[in-house]
Amino acid sequence: MLRIFVGESDKIGHQLLYEAILLKAREKKLAGGTALKGIMSFGASSRMHLSRLIELSEDMTIVIEIVDQAEKIENFLPEVHTLFDKCGKGGLITMEKVDVVYYKPKN
Repeated sequence: MLRIFVGESDKIGHQLLYEAILLKAREKKLAGGTALKGIMSFGASSRMHLSRLIELSEDMTIVIEIVDQAEKIENFLPEVHTLFDKCGKGGLITMEKVDVVYYKPKN
């Protein structure tokens, strides 16, 4: 599994970075991907991001999880690096081995 942490407002031109990453993953025919919005986070800068009903942070963390075979994930990494470079923002990318227990596309 590839896990990518980006800012909610990170963009490449007019497109959100997390959207660009997921669309590229779909284009490359990876098995699946999801973008999740964090409710509280901090990163390398130690700046706290907190989402509350009254005060909404404008740049919450988005976590993108992409699952596929290790080889396909590794081949996709250069695409992610290119998108990060185009965005010009920081982020975090991790990989981990997962055991897929069930996977069946909808008919």
